Amino acid sequence: MLRIRAAVAREKEAPLSLEDLTLDDPRSDEVLVEVSAVGLCHTDVAVRNQWMPVPLPIVLGHEGAGIVRAVGKSVTKVAPGDHVVMTYWHCGECHYCASGHPAYCVDHATWTTGGSRPDGTNALHGDGSVHGFFFAQSSFASHAIATERNVVKVGADADLIVAGPLACGLQTGAGTVMNRLAPPVGSSIAVFGAGAVGLAAVMAAKVVGCTTIIAVDVHPSRLDLAQELGATHTIDASAGRDVTQALRAVAPSGVNYSVETSAVPAVAAQAIDCLAPTGTCAILGVGPRGTALSTDMTRLLSTGRTITGVAMGDTRPDKFIPVLLDLHRQGRFPADRLITTYSLDEINQAIDDAESGKIVKAVLVPG
Repeated sequence: MLRIRAAVAREKEAPLSLEDLTLDDPRSDEVLVEVSAVGLCHTDVAVRNQWMPVPLPIVLGHEGAGIVRAVGKSVTKVAPGDHVVMTYWHCGECHYCASGHPAYCVDHATWTTGGSRPDGTNALHGDGSVHGFFFAQSSFASHAIATERNVVKVGADADLIVAGPLACGLQTGAGTVMNRLAPPVGSSIAVFGAGAVGLAAVMAAKVVGCTTIIAVDVHPSRLDLAQELGATHTIDASAGRDVTQALRAVAPSGVNYSVETSAVPAVAAQAIDCLAPTGTCAILGVGPRGTALSTDMTRLLSTGRTITGVAMGDTRPDKFIPVLLDLHRQGRFPADRLITTYSLDEINQAIDDAESGKIVKAVLVPG
């Protein structure tokens, strides 16, 4: 057993508390990781706010990166000393995993948001019952237990502060564009929301050769950054501006693709309305349970548009995370431009700054 420091979400919408907990040794298929960096994702905040049915109290965190310190006896994928990213779990055997879509693994939810291992046990112990194993890691901590199935080995020279956020948010934005939408060179795309996920989509759109890339947000500083990262046009959606009209001024027939990251129904409607005939809108935002999306069915039919949800960028993490790291090394996916670092003790300030739009992507450094 190991004494660790962790941030615990104990009450709905309340600040997280920094606590000393005990972490069990890894089981046969598990990996003990000393966390070097962990991204703060909107999904973590959504769980703290109980928009998702995950039991409290719990140690959240699902964008961890660090160094392997111990492995179970059946683990062959990594060894102590390896640098890894902890991403989402998938079984590797069901129909969705076998067909290249592990984000939709039939057992994904059981291993992701159950608050414990599937057998009901937890590696974390503290004051009262503390849930863990969030996304099979719970990495808002100095150390985390993951599994062989959800660690991705990266090079010893990889910047772990950049690598952590690739586990979910940046993988989601980039993967949606590069894997699910796969726009041909010369395509047009509109990205609604210039947060971490949206800006990852903007960078990916530039990588794949989109020639019209429109970023929509209410924060001028984020729109400026979007333009620096590859957006050819930006639209400030604040002060009641007619976003649809502004989009049509850029793309009179509509855009080929759109990405919606805000989880605001009115914004999602704009992301659909801005599409050209046969265009596709990808819905990525996580909002409160029951958030409804409404659209004109006749117009949907007559324009041949597609609306699709995308989880985790529909990626294969073992292959895609190294691709993003390579693009980062080449200067073509400058994810470091999005990141502001905080100590683990500053996690509540990081949440406030991220939610207010003051910063784009918070990364916590437990050390």
